[in-house]
Amino acid sequence: MHPNAALIENFYSAFQHRDHETMARSYSDSASFGDPVFRSLDAEQVRAMWRMFCTSGNQIEVTYRDVVADDTRGSARWEAEYRLPASGRKVHNRIRASFTFVDGLIERHEDGFNLYRWTTMALGPLGLLLGWTPLVQNRVRLQAAAQLETFRARERGS
Repeated sequence: MHPNAALIENFYSAFQHRDHETMARSYSDSASFGDPVFRSLDAEQVRAMWRMFCTSGNQIEVTYRDVVADDTRGSARWEAEYRLPASGRKVHNRIRASFTFVDGLIERHEDGFNLYRWTTMALGPLGLLLGWTPLVQNRVRLQAAAQLETFRARERGS
């Protein structure tokens, strides 16, 4: 197995065990992350995002497969099943991840998934009717960004 494939395997195995510290060590200090909700996070923000997900108390189930990597690029497919704390609605998100590596660490991590599909699960009838609209999708992004910033502020003791 290529060392970068092992890095991806270790990353998702750590996520399954809520080991955000191992996940954080997988990223370079200049890393960036993006997905349809968190469009552009720097290394510290992405580390905080994984801490938030791992310590939130949600019963998140993570599975992964199709891990492939070489010296510079990698990819995987992973799934997350959980209930949203606010609504109790069940979400089953299917994600395509792509990675770029520098010196054996993740430099860029991009997760792709269907945000409309996510909003239909997370928001119920509202998501089904309006989840495809920029208004609803941007509201989801703003709420997620605020939730991450609140989490980081609590960590800082602010």
